[in-house]
Amino acid sequence: MPRSKYILNVSLLSAVLLFCSFAWRIQGSFQIALLKYNGGGDWYANLETSLPNLIKFCNNQLKMNIDPEQAIVEAGSSELFRYPFVHMTGHGNVVFSSSEATNLRQYLISGGFLHISDNYGMDKFIRPQLKKIFPELELVELPFSHPVFHQKFDFPNGLPKIHEHDNGVPKALGIIYQGRLVCLYDYECDLGDGWESAAVHNDSESARTNALRMGANIITYALTGYEKNK
Repeated sequence: MPRSKYILNVSLLSAVLLFCSFAWRIQGSFQIALLKYNGGGDWYANLETSLPNLIKFCNNQLKMNIDPEQAIVEAGSSELFRYPFVHMTGHGNVVFSSSEATNLRQYLISGGFLHISDNYGMDKFIRPQLKKIFPELELVELPFSHPVFHQKFDFPNGLPKIHEHDNGVPKALGIIYQGRLVCLYDYECDLGDGWESAAVHNDSESARTNALRMGANIITYALTGYEKNK
């Protein structure tokens, strides 16, 4: 068998196995992860309470069975494929090597989901890196009618505004691959900060609740597909 055909067959098998693995984890217990990346940016910016609080909220409010301990996974690691949902944040530089971009692409087209939350200062760095992963695709703004805003919690006006940043309107930007939203990037919003414990940023209870509810919507959407969670 030609080497190129062998590689293609392995990739297809990997995608099938990954899809089945994700489906199984959704039905049982599963773990979600924080993405560790290179470039000098602070991937660990919200490490202590952000994802752990969101996990607790999803388990309590939506009766999910997410492992309470977040995982940390590197962009180029094969361990990436263990997690159906991966979160990424930070304030600064992001660099994906060609092998990391290839790994992230395979993860996303095989059923994985990446949520990126700009913690202020990441935007100009993350956009060209996403182009490495999907050079043929553009970030598109999701309309307010998109199902991600209408899961268990309804957000008729799109993303909630959590932190001021440049005082812009919050935007939910997405990468859609073959009809499936594989990456959601919240910009001028900062959901990740909103998930943190109250003492970290002194956010209001309503802001934190909105952030957690929107985060729960994203996880629900990512794991169960595209229908409203009734």
